[in-house]
Amino acid sequence: MKTSFFRFAAILLFASVLAAGCDGRAGNMRLLYWNIQNGMWSDQDSDYDNFVAWVREYNPDICVWCEAQSIYKSGTADKMAPEERYLTENWGELAARYGHRYWYVGGHRDDYPQVVTSKYPIENVQRIVGQAPDSIVSHGAGWARITKNGKTVNIVTLHTWPQGYAFRAEDREASRAEHGGDKYRRMEIEYICSHTVATEPDAAQQLWMMMGDFNSRSRRDNGVYKYPVDDTRFLVHDYIAEHTPYVDVIAEMHPGEFCATMPGKSRIDFVYCTPPLYERISHARVLVDDFTEPVRDPAKLSNFYHPSDHRPILVDFDMK
Repeated sequence: MKTSFFRFAAILLFASVLAAGCDGRAGNMRLLYWNIQNGMWSDQDSDYDNFVAWVREYNPDICVWCEAQSIYKSGTADKMAPEERYLTENWGELAARYGHRYWYVGGHRDDYPQVVTSKYPIENVQRIVGQAPDSIVSHGAGWARITKNGKTVNIVTLHTWPQGYAFRAEDREASRAEHGGDKYRRMEIEYICSHTVATEPDAAQQLWMMMGDFNSRSRRDNGVYKYPVDDTRFLVHDYIAEHTPYVDVIAEMHPGEFCATMPGKSRIDFVYCTPPLYERISHARVLVDDFTEPVRDPAKLSNFYHPSDHRPILVDFDMK
């Protein structure tokens, strides 16, 4: 999407202030997470110039991108041939433009991988795709590690099943009626956690972060949603709250506020941290600016927005 010079300059100025504040504290680490919708489809025809400029001004140390593969031709819902797709194969080239030397692709079965880029070397621990037939992780997940100031940081990325019916349901309407999609996502999150944070007996004392597009609602936001207490849309985040040491970063940093990550009133993108990493957070917010605010495609192509149908999340850690 083309952005006017003055509006975009204002975005960069605002981001520069944040970036300057971040870099002014020795030992800081900045995370930028975003579901960039179809490999930043909105900025393909600009050679990703707007996207790169925006990322550079926030100057993150680690980026996690959901939907990190090129899928559709610019301005259309027509699929590209695999050989025409710039991403994921060229993430190293794209990340270098905003100052990241290292990149990592998590496990995935389809066109919707997550990619981590970083100023620091990235170690793959596990690429997670689940097991057929009954525990397939639909869009996959990844467990990677980086080291900052001698401290090991575990990074878990995920993107759960998006539909109201279960993955591979034969009768979709029947599955939807029995909340098959919510139950499937609950299976996915248990599988992902059991193969990552739950494998470490002392994970609650370690530095872990988990983030992604959960396609699920949190009970923490039910003052806005007003769902019944037993609503199946809470299954994923109830599992995390009850069975893992993770802390919901945005909910804890902004008590009493509702920070939507989607157009309208919906928060389905989350960053979680274990307590020792959460305690190092100096700043966390859902980013809303003229570049990131979702705008429906004028042609109403599928559910496409510019630059994405999701908003990003920025988190600063003091790693001294």
